[in-house]
Amino acid sequence: MVFDRALVRQHRTSSAAQFGDYAYLHARALDDLLDRVCLITRDFETCLIMGAGPALADALDHHDARAKMKHIITADLSEARLRGSPYPSLCLDEERLPLGEARFDLIISVLHLHWTNDPVGALIQMNYALKPDSFFASALLGGKTLHELRHALHATDEAQGRAQARRISPFADTMDFAQLLSRAGFNMPVSDIDRVNVRFGNAFSLMRDLRGMGETNALIERPREVPSRDYFLEASARYHDQFGHEDGKIPATFEIIHGAAWAPHPDQPKPKRPGSAKVSLAEALGTQEISAGDKAG
Repeated sequence: MVFDRALVRQHRTSSAAQFGDYAYLHARALDDLLDRVCLITRDFETCLIMGAGPALADALDHHDARAKMKHIITADLSEARLRGSPYPSLCLDEERLPLGEARFDLIISVLHLHWTNDPVGALIQMNYALKPDSFFASALLGGKTLHELRHALHATDEAQGRAQARRISPFADTMDFAQLLSRAGFNMPVSDIDRVNVRFGNAFSLMRDLRGMGETNALIERPREVPSRDYFLEASARYHDQFGHEDGKIPATFEIIHGAAWAPHPDQPKPKRPGSAKVSLAEALGTQEISAGDKAG
C-alpha cells in the first residue's frame, strides 16, 4: 500500500468547490480522450466517465464525440466532485468497483488511476465492466510530472541538513501503458505520452494550483511535520535559480500518459504468428535489405 486512499478522497473533496478554476490539465486530458472516441466508427449506448464531474461537463458537451455517446454516467471517488453534475453519477472507489459484468459500451478514465495502489487491478475491474468489443481510454500522470519541484525540494532538504522527505507523490514511471492494459486482459492496446509545460509566477502559484486540482501528496509515508515558511521560500528560490526563465516565470512539467484498448471479443483481429509474413519489410518499403553481418553502404 503506497497511497492513503482516504486522504486522496479528502483532497478531491476539499478541492471540489474551486476545481473548475484549476481543471485545465483534466480538460486537456479529457479532450484528447474524446478525440480518440471520435476516430471510432460506431456509437456508444452506455458510457462511464470516471474522474470528470460537473467541472468538465461543458468540455464534454461541446466535443464532437458527445454525439456518439447516448447515455452517460459520471463517477468519482469524491461525492463532492459530482455535485451538480448534469448526468447520473456514481460515487465509487476505483480499487473496488461495484459495476458488475458487461455493463458499459465505453469507459473513459480521466487522471485518477495514478492514485490507485494497484492500477492493473483497477484496469481488470474496468475490463470486467465492459461489454465484449467495447472501448476503453485512459489518461494518468507519469513519472516526469513535477520533476522540477521535486528537485527543488530535495535540494532544500539537503542544504538544510534534513533527510530527504517524500513531499511529492511518486507518479507512475514513463511506462509502457499498452503493456499494463494487456496484463489487464485488454486487446489491441496502444499508448502515448503528452508532455505539458505550464508557466507559473513562482513555486507558491504552482502549489496553489496543485491544491486546486486535488493533486497534492497522498503517500502513506508522507512527512507529518509541516516545514516553516522559510523552508518554502528557499525552495522557491532554488526552483527559480535552477529552472527559471529570463522573464521571471518558472516551468512545471506534467506528463500525461494515454492508453486505449478494447475489451476482448472472438471476432477481433489477432496478431499473425511470428515468421508467417510472405513479404519482407524491406520489400514493403521498397528498400534494400542489409543483413546484420554486413556494413551499410
